Amino acid sequence: MSQGQSSSQKSPVTDANTELAKERNRIAAERTLMAWIRTCLALISFGFGIDKIVAVLRSQQRGYSPHAVTSTRLVSLSFILLGLFALGAAAIQHQRALNHIQRPVGYRYSPPWSIGLAVAIALLLIGAFAFIAVLIGSISY
Repeated sequence: MSQGQSSSQKSPVTDANTELAKERNRIAAERTLMAWIRTCLALISFGFGIDKIVAVLRSQQRGYSPHAVTSTRLVSLSFILLGLFALGAAAIQHQRALNHIQRPVGYRYSPPWSIGLAVAIALLLIGAFAFIAVLIGSISY
C-alpha cells in the first residue's frame, strides 16, 4: 500500500463520521426546539388560564376590585407575550443552529445568546410585578 492509498481509505470514514455528527447535532437541535415549544405552550396556556379563571370569578362576584382585575390581566398577558417571544426566539435560534451545522467550512464554536436566561429574567420581572400587585391588593382590603 502506498501513502496515497491509505489517505484515500480514511477519507470516506472521516466524511461518514462528520455527516453522522452533523445528523446528531441536527436531531439535538430538533429536540431543543420541541422542548421550547412545550415550554412556550405552557406559558401561553398558563396566561390564558389565569385570565379565564379571573373572568369566571369576576362574573360571579359583584364587589371586585378593578385594580386586581387590571393587574391580573397584565400578568396573564405577560405570560402569553413571554410564550410568544420565547417561541419566536427559539425558532430563530433553531434555524441558526441548522445553518451553522450545514456550513461546509470547519467547525467554529460561537455560543448563542441564551433564550433560557432571557425567559428567566422575564419571568422574574413578571413575578415581581405579580408580587407587588398582590401586595397592593392585600393592603387595600
